[in-house]
Amino acid sequence: MEPMTREELAALPTTTTIETAARALGLGRTRAYQLARENRFPCKIIRIGTTYRVVTADLHRLLSKQGEA
Repeated sequence: MEPMTREELAALPTTTTIETAARALGLGRTRAYQLARENRFPCKIIRIGTTYRVVTADLHRLLSKQGEA
């Protein structure tokens, strides 16, 4: 899986899929769902039925902190 470009990250809607967030963070799909089920995903997750949505603003905040480190 290719990492996301800055342009792709900037174009994300208000919430995104867990797969997209996992790609941005360099996580695999299985690991991302595992972390979400365990309430350990590093970004805010909204669960709607069986669907997980990741708050894009939180994802951006996390990625900017990683960029500073």
